Amino acid sequence: MAEKQFRCEVCGKAFLKSSGLIIHQRIHTGEKPFSCDICEAAFTSSSKLLRHHRIHTGEKPFICEICNKSFLQSSDLRVHHRTHTGEKPFTCEVCDESFTQSSTLRVHQRIHTGEKPFKCKVCDKSFSDSSALRRHRRIHTGEKPFRCEVCDKSFLQSFDLRVHLRTHTGERPFTCEVCDESFTQSSSLNVHKRTHTGERPFTCKVCDKSFSWSSTLRLHRRTHTGERPYTCEVCDESFLWSSTLRIHQRIHTGEKPFKCEVCEKSFAQSSNLLVHQRTHTGERPFTCEVCEESFSRASTLRVHQQIHTGKKPFQCQVCDKSFARLSNLHVHQRTHTGEKPFTCEVCDESFTQSSNLRVHQRVHTGEKPFQCEVCNKSFSRAEKLSKHLILRIHKGKKPFTCDVCDKSFSTVMEPLHTPTCHTGEEQFKCEVSDKIFTKFFKVPVQIVHTEETVEMWKA
Repeated sequence: MAEKQFRCEVCGKAFLKSSGLIIHQRIHTGEKPFSCDICEAAFTSSSKLLRHHRIHTGEKPFICEICNKSFLQSSDLRVHHRTHTGEKPFTCEVCDESFTQSSTLRVHQRIHTGEKPFKCKVCDKSFSDSSALRRHRRIHTGEKPFRCEVCDKSFLQSFDLRVHLRTHTGERPFTCEVCDESFTQSSSLNVHKRTHTGERPFTCKVCDKSFSWSSTLRLHRRTHTGERPYTCEVCDESFLWSSTLRIHQRIHTGEKPFKCEVCEKSFAQSSNLLVHQRTHTGERPFTCEVCEESFSRASTLRVHQQIHTGKKPFQCQVCDKSFARLSNLHVHQRTHTGEKPFTCEVCDESFTQSSNLRVHQRVHTGEKPFQCEVCNKSFSRAEKLSKHLILRIHKGKKPFTCDVCDKSFSTVMEPLHTPTCHTGEEQFKCEVSDKIFTKFFKVPVQIVHTEETVEMWKA
């Protein structure tokens, strides 16, 4: 091997040719004698200027023989070849992880050394590689240079644009070998695989809870630190997640971007639209394993299951009264604070619950939505209809029939001879109020237990 006899006096690096040393010395002097005629970018060597010109001409002369992908530089083609051969010649001496490029190895080694040599001049945040710093700067400048030609949406990174384009093409190139589910990103596939393996590699150091995603762990940590970094500029309410803030902001803007195609009702969240659509389809996908009753929401099923367990996990810190639902606790707490956050716009009367306000507004509108099926008399409140059904006897009419013996009754609250009555069973438990009855009264739960009356029954 020929001796490298031309040595740099500044850093000691040696070269085979004097021309190589001359070009190298420009790193120290800052000299860049070769300028682009189009954009005035300057370079230390003519070969670098030649490669730069290809950005303007679009020329990519180096073509992969396997997949026909083209590149600006021969070095880029060599690195690309390794994606086909699987070659990763650059190995970390600390953890033995291998890489296709020496530059990627250098960036990786900073994980072990903790070195972050690239610092943002605006906020002093540091990064382990220059490309990460360039991406970060766009947060301050607002620059999103990668634009989708289909919908004009812009992105900070070219990678994000590539992933986004798949929403238009429908391409999902990453497929699970176990269940054949496909994904737009390899990272999504890697996380999905953990549903099969059960792997949860990200563990909270405070409570030892494990997660499949590092991002989920970061969010979880905020439950310990109390950090709520996303704040609404209108009302100063803070949130754990940026997505929750975006949804919250629609309260102020009135935006409801998710519309039902059947009835055109709009919603602020896609999840609420999904649940609403089940009112049209009749779908109730969440089934209780104890009594097989089905529900349209998972949250409603969880509340229902507490009927069987008797669990009331939400306790008032003032009087120790417990509730099955957090929302019921919130309403109850207002009996201690005196808070009445729901105000009538007509007469300024205030209420502890939005449902009570809705009932009150019928005083002004004259609306009476609850109608007796026997005499067609209408009522503004469900409990008034319930009282009417209990006390009023419609002379000569017996529209309520026993399912077992066909005996008829004049009011809905007559004790009916259900199968359990015939077998001699005596106890009947209301699923809402937990009250025990010696006779079965076939009153629809939605009539007796409206939002307005549940608290009364549970008292």
